[in-house]
Amino acid sequence: MSGFAVKGWCPDAWRPMQAGDGLLVRVKPRLGRLTRAQVLGLCEAAVTCGNGLIDMTRRANLQLRGVSEAGWPSLLDRLIALDLLDADPAREQRRAILVAPDWQTGDDSHRIAGELLARLDELPALPGKIGFVIDAGRASILVGEAGDFRIERGRGDRLILRADGRVTGVAVAEGAEVDGLIALARWFVDSGGAGAGRMVRHEAALPDWAQGDIPPTPTAAPIAPGPHALGTAYGLPFGRVEAHVLAQAMQGDAARITPWRVLLIEGTAAQDIDGLIADPADPLLHVDACPGAPACPQASVETRDLARRLAPHIDGHLHVSGCAKGCAHGGGADVTLTGRDGLFDLGFAAPAGAHPVRSALSEAQILAYFGAA
Repeated sequence: MSGFAVKGWCPDAWRPMQAGDGLLVRVKPRLGRLTRAQVLGLCEAAVTCGNGLIDMTRRANLQLRGVSEAGWPSLLDRLIALDLLDADPAREQRRAILVAPDWQTGDDSHRIAGELLARLDELPALPGKIGFVIDAGRASILVGEAGDFRIERGRGDRLILRADGRVTGVAVAEGAEVDGLIALARWFVDSGGAGAGRMVRHEAALPDWAQGDIPPTPTAAPIAPGPHALGTAYGLPFGRVEAHVLAQAMQGDAARITPWRVLLIEGTAAQDIDGLIADPADPLLHVDACPGAPACPQASVETRDLARRLAPHIDGHLHVSGCAKGCAHGGGADVTLTGRDGLFDLGFAAPAGAHPVRSALSEAQILAYFGAA
């Protein structure tokens, strides 16, 4: 198990990552949806095999925290029984599919993602962080989310195949979308993409059949806390929920996981649940903060208590990162605090680890600077 301390891959249930509070085990719900029975089973597993904390990731996955090495095999058995884990580790790794979370049964997103799941064995061996995006609703909702090979709704109401990092894509015929995704993934490997690791960093010219001039449709607003056509959405502070809170909230038939750290519970009316965000104006919705120290061994500072205190005083997006990796948010934020040697570097309109405006600030100095002391 010591190999789990190695950094730089995307963990899953078969290859957990060692964090400061135990093993981090990632769960990838099929189509980003869990039935009520799966949610309750996952909550029980989080308490029995871990520390009861569940994180929601920007890839619309869930992560169970605090899993012990002794409890890990039992957790795998539970996840397989719940149909939340593929018994074949290779298939599980390939199952990195982000689907527009507002899909409806039988629509294009549901149809394409379901076919891709059924054809995973046709994919080549891909780098661990590679992922697919299926965003085939009436308007694009996942344009800002990471994903290497994409099917999206393009202008003119056409579905397009787009390689990440290219602003436009090529029209694809109905029923041929998954063929295009598999072909693009194979081209990526054959053209040396594994060395780059991600499509956006792969500089090889796309083959003629994958080049097009159709942009995605204008971006629709992400799902926010409050009533939704499918039920009720709740925000998760910093993308985290305690298992007993999630079990309490699970009054509907199923739940959808989103890449915005928002949980959509189908077929339920809004209710106040301590530990979840029901107010779309809550300032915590505009804050990203990694677990920080001591939960992450690479962090040198506490992050989330500070972020809570600062959130009402920040105009715009706040990112508090325990180190320069910026795991909670890969891009720039209006205000960015980066931990370094137990203190903070302060930046504006910058990603974590960028050249700071001010360096080596204590927590007290940060609070005073923003009037939150």
